[in-house]
Amino acid sequence: MGLLAARELAAAGARVTVLERGQPGAESSWAGGGILSPLYPWRYPEAVTRLAAASQAMWPDLAEALAGETGLDPQWTRSGLLMGDLDPGEVETARRWAAAHGIPLETLDEAGARAVEPGLGKVGPPVLWLPEVAQVRNPRLVQALRRALELQGVEFRQGVEVQAIRTRDGGVRDLVTSSGTVPAGQVLVAAGAWSAGLLEPLGLVIPVRPVRGQMILFHGPPGLLHRIVLSRERYVIPRRDGHVLAGSTLEEAGFDKSVTREARQELMAEARRIAPALAGLPVVRQWAGLRPGSPTGVPFMGEHQEIKGLWVATGHYRNGLVLAPASARLVADLMLGRTPALDPAPYSPGREAA
Repeated sequence: MGLLAARELAAAGARVTVLERGQPGAESSWAGGGILSPLYPWRYPEAVTRLAAASQAMWPDLAEALAGETGLDPQWTRSGLLMGDLDPGEVETARRWAAAHGIPLETLDEAGARAVEPGLGKVGPPVLWLPEVAQVRNPRLVQALRRALELQGVEFRQGVEVQAIRTRDGGVRDLVTSSGTVPAGQVLVAAGAWSAGLLEPLGLVIPVRPVRGQMILFHGPPGLLHRIVLSRERYVIPRRDGHVLAGSTLEEAGFDKSVTREARQELMAEARRIAPALAGLPVVRQWAGLRPGSPTGVPFMGEHQEIKGLWVATGHYRNGLVLAPASARLVADLMLGRTPALDPAPYSPGREAA
């Protein structure tokens, strides 16, 4: 969220500095699966659907531009999304949602689902097929973004932790960091699961919390699977080079990013149920990330109600990558005084403040 907002701001001529206590893009942006659609998208409020649609339209050109500028390909790929093991009532809800939003959706029987993905295992029909859903290889995406921003002249201060945001006369004055004080005319807090801790001392209490997600990675021959498959809240994502991601858990574990044997075993079993060809492949990696959880999945974006120049972009929960381009554009429009394409009101950071 922060890197794409920095790209938008720098493109408009703003002088931008990115402060990051670790490595830029190395938290939930790196840890996620890269599916460019909300999972079970009909379950979300309309504000998420609008933001997702706007972002999905932006992703192909954005990925192509980043590859052209940096030589690092984010591997935007239209894999399509198969969803199985749904009850009949939810299938009907999904159909109505797709029809209302003009989104291609097909209902497949077992033979039809296997025609779309021959490697499909025990995924119960009816299966819903969203052929236009794409993915991006998010670790490569953040690498490309970092390089593109450097080429734009954006300054990075890595390993610098923001400890406090100081104000004066109703506006932002500076940032107190682990390496000194940084003056700032405007500040965008895009710190993911850590955002609430920075904002609460300034009177903005937003319900954003860390929600751990564990994932595992298989590696096999390219073409073993072709489609993203979602079943019983678990998914597999095939990459171009034969890697297959499987995830993910939803755990209230605070800021603990450790992995567990129980999650590994459960994800392995579910992945091999969905795609039996994975049974012969080793798990080459397991990791965890912390999502910026929010009550409904609607993010918090906009200016602090009482502190001029203090902006927020957080709480995207499980949909950070799919919502990122339109979110960054919206925040940059507001910061630059441009008229945004999307109504910012549903995302106001003060809408649910305590």
